[in-house]
Parts: sequence; structure tokens; C-alpha cells
Amino acid sequence: MSDLVWRKSSFSGGGGGGDCIEVTRGDNGMIYLRESDEPDVVAVTTPAKWDAFVKGVKAGEFDHFVEGVEDENTAG
Repeated sequence: MSDLVWRKSSFSGGGGGGDCIEVTRGDNGMIYLRESDEPDVVAVTTPAKWDAFVKGVKAGEFDHFVEGVEDENTAG
């Protein structure tokens, strides 16, 4: 898996912090996820399950996990 190119959200903590989820798609089409501070621990899922998850995030189905967390990008 060392040849995979990992991506993380621009909303991830800055300053080199380890609070980032990284994601990539393998040559086999599967989706790989890991935490930046534990790169050897990788979760794998199908594209269909990943798409369902992303749609849920966009629809606000997981917002309760971050209630009360201030968005650093919109904080004044």
C-alpha cells in the first residue's frame, strides 16, 4: 500500500496535527481510509458503501457527532 496517494480534507486540523482522516482509492477500486497519526491501521470499504456514507455526510446525518464544535474556517 505504500504506492497509494492519500488525500485529506482541507478542513483537517492545521499545524501538522494528527487529527486527519485520509482516503484513497486502490487500483482494485476499493476505498481505503486511515487516520494520519496511525497510518498502518487501514479500513477498507466498497465504492458503493463509501458513496452512501458521503451522501449521508452531505445530508447532515452525522452532524450530531460534531455538535458544538466550532468551524475554524468560519470563526471570526
